Amino acid sequence: MFYRLLKYVLLGPLLRLLFRPRIEGLEHVPDSGAAIVAGNHLSFSDHFLMPAILKRRITFLAKAEYFTGPGLKGRLTAAFFRSAGQIPVDRSGKQAGQAAIREGLRVLSRGELLGIYPEGTRSHDGRLYKGKVGVAAMALKAQVPVIPCAMIGTFEAQPPGQVIPNLRRVTIRFGEPLDFSRYAGLDGEKAILRAVTDEIMYAILGLSGQEYVDRYAAQVKAEAEQAPEGGARKFPRMPLS
Repeated sequence: MFYRLLKYVLLGPLLRLLFRPRIEGLEHVPDSGAAIVAGNHLSFSDHFLMPAILKRRITFLAKAEYFTGPGLKGRLTAAFFRSAGQIPVDRSGKQAGQAAIREGLRVLSRGELLGIYPEGTRSHDGRLYKGKVGVAAMALKAQVPVIPCAMIGTFEAQPPGQVIPNLRRVTIRFGEPLDFSRYAGLDGEKAILRAVTDEIMYAILGLSGQEYVDRYAAQVKAEAEQAPEGGARKFPRMPLS
């Protein structure tokens, strides 16, 4: 009930007013049945912009930190994210990936839309980073299509660390569904999971036009934070491996 209130009365109209999203390829998102929407992740606002424009409810896997804040503010934040269709996932420890996959498969088993950012975290510099294979594992285990999605302009609208967004138009672009039924029963093969993930990332890249970095975003971000001022490493555009 609160999800519909946010979408149609409170948050949805506000986001449409602020960002005036241009929607492309919405016909590629199925009207019913389970599917994964896999997108790039450039801004905090991504979590809410896509649900605001989709006809169907979509559930995202979100970092557990959004749900564990202290005090009244923390409880209100957690309640808000749950009401907005977010599921907390602990990204720490060796079992974090498997926990995310289990949660995602539960959503898909109900015939719902699952939203996921294969990069695993927001891009800190606007580039597209190497995808983690959890999205491939879920697609193959659940035998569902993957709809690639590109958020364009949200990095400039709300860069990392900026609370109040800039008033500018953004584009949300969906691509044709990717069918991986040819890999049925091979969800335990690492090479297959990497190939499927790279195909998904290549589709997102084609929609977004971003520069691609063949490394994990979290690793590059950590290195950038540790580098001396003005000494951040530069990476050339690279093809998907």
